[in-house]
Amino acid sequence: MNIDLLRALCETPGVPGNEHRVRALIEKEIEGLFDHTEVDVMGSLLCRRDAATEGAPKVMLLCHMDEIGFLVSHIDDKGFIFVQPVGGFDPRNLFSRRVLVCTDDGDIKGVMNPGGKPVHISKPEDRKKVPDIGEFFVDTGLGEAVHDKVRIGDFVVMDEPLLEMGDKIVSKALDNRVACWLGIEAMRGLKDAGRGAEIHVAFTCQEEVGLRGARTAAYKIRPDIGLGIDVTLACDTPGVPDREATTRQGKGFGLHVRDSSFIADRALVAEFEKIAQDNDIPYQRTMLAAGGQDGAAAQQAAAGARAIGITVGTRYVHTVTEMIHRGDLEAARDVLVAYLSGFE
Repeated sequence: MNIDLLRALCETPGVPGNEHRVRALIEKEIEGLFDHTEVDVMGSLLCRRDAATEGAPKVMLLCHMDEIGFLVSHIDDKGFIFVQPVGGFDPRNLFSRRVLVCTDDGDIKGVMNPGGKPVHISKPEDRKKVPDIGEFFVDTGLGEAVHDKVRIGDFVVMDEPLLEMGDKIVSKALDNRVACWLGIEAMRGLKDAGRGAEIHVAFTCQEEVGLRGARTAAYKIRPDIGLGIDVTLACDTPGVPDREATTRQGKGFGLHVRDSSFIADRALVAEFEKIAQDNDIPYQRTMLAAGGQDGAAAQQAAAGARAIGITVGTRYVHTVTEMIHRGDLEAARDVLVAYLSGFE
């Protein structure tokens, strides 16, 4: 398993609208895997491997590059940086975080905290309050000098390394660098098979703020089949009822049937299920009551496409402690290779 690639993907900063560093990393990794690549006007990286014959079906893998983060919205007179979120955050996960302020001239280390009194001088009722995201600020330690280094619109990400913990991998930005890893590694595993389909892998931008890059990419490509590659919830942890677990880690990839953005094509669900069973690839059917992913954009673009989601169950989503089981990631890769190899 190419853990070095996953580490590089996760640790490279890239929030919605600022995916350029992740894209540059992917462009180096995919050399020789595709017949054509281009960057569209939104910033998505569109990659195509041609079919052996004309008129072959178009299969599109949608793998979003962006991670949740922030954009600098204000710098006060003392040099404290205030931000606006791009992506969904639970403020309870933002206390006392190390962050990276990313500028055109380099990255600056910082810490994120909410305004207010520290524990030694606060009242008990103060400590029960969960601040709004707008109350958090970044302290770089540079004071007023930060005005010469940081501009409105620069972006901020969490600053945490990828960790290996037994069979588990923990990192920020597994949502959705997992999909970028799968898009690359599935094509490597495919080798020269699957030439009966025109295969597109779209490394899309701005998913976390509304599937924006996937919509434009899907309208351009107009696939017959769209595979939304993403993480999903693994709430197999204390405090969550079993019926809300969504997936259980170590039980295989997620065959994503439904969320609030789309309902998967029934025939595709059956086809992937059979492939998994025939190849002894562990899987579990998944549904989400809320949330969406890029497969919906492929399904709804132009005249539409048959679509499904292939997902990897992830604990603690949208935090710096996102956790996956490496066996589930490998299962997702294996089923993608098996499916695409079937186009002969």
